Amino acid sequence: MSNLDREAVPSPCGGRGFVVTEPVRELLSPRNVKLGESTEVRRLLPNLGRRMVGAWCFVDHYGPDDIADEPGMQVPPHPHMGLQTVSWLHEGEVLHRDSTGSLQTIRPRQLGLMTTGRAISHSEESPRPHARLLHGAQLWVALPDAHRHTDPHFEFHAELPRVTAPGLAATVLLGTLDTATSPGTTYTPLVGADLALTGSTDVRLPLERDFEYAVLAMSGEAHVDGVPLVPGSMLYLGCGRDELPLRADSDAGLMLLGGEPFEEELIMFWNWIGRSQEEIVQARRDWMEGSRFGEVKGYDGAPLPAPALPAVPLKPRGRTR
Repeated sequence: MSNLDREAVPSPCGGRGFVVTEPVRELLSPRNVKLGESTEVRRLLPNLGRRMVGAWCFVDHYGPDDIADEPGMQVPPHPHMGLQTVSWLHEGEVLHRDSTGSLQTIRPRQLGLMTTGRAISHSEESPRPHARLLHGAQLWVALPDAHRHTDPHFEFHAELPRVTAPGLAATVLLGTLDTATSPGTTYTPLVGADLALTGSTDVRLPLERDFEYAVLAMSGEAHVDGVPLVPGSMLYLGCGRDELPLRADSDAGLMLLGGEPFEEELIMFWNWIGRSQEEIVQARRDWMEGSRFGEVKGYDGAPLPAPALPAVPLKPRGRTR
């Protein structure tokens, strides 16, 4: 999925300067963003109150949307660099195409993981025909400097490990939770897990004390460390926790995101993550001239043009609030 804002602005991210080193309960409100022809998403990261959670730097929650008589998700070819995209569905299907030749339909609780490395382009669309409902999340992970120029590639994992407890089923997307480790490739210490809670659940989830965490509410209503969360909201939790209390009176779905605080300073502009003004300028030139990012074959439509660069210089910075 892409950041389709035509008035894109740079997001200074990274650095430990604003990492909360103790447990907190910071509720983040979403910003509604139109995505393609008929999909509206709730953007939780980057947020005015919080730019990153570990290496997680972009979080969109969408649906559940009734797309029976709609085209559904239609995101034309667009470029990426310096990050990983994580496609995660609770309902519906998304067809992924990219410039390495990957073609894959992603279904609920299957992992579509694209490592963009130095350059890639891709598209995402609802298949034809498609399921009635579409509900999921799209997330980005910033790549550290040592790996951000790696070869681009796409991974698909239909089966993922799970952690269970009374009233809880946790599917591990990335990293390790408790005793379960995802097969997805990671480049920094992090975790991503889908948490399905049944009614009358009161459970404690083990955490890593050195990680910072946030919880995204996907469906239903749950209490996370005593804070009620409704779908489309996210609770930032800081660091310094060994466990996380979860309670649900009825069925609910959450996503746990965490990782070691990302030390590097970076620039996120449109669909690129770089370290300097020159990198972003060059990426835009390469995309508009049709070089470097490759071609997505098979999509019925034109690629997305890049937005204009801002008049002010782009500077890499640490975490800001």
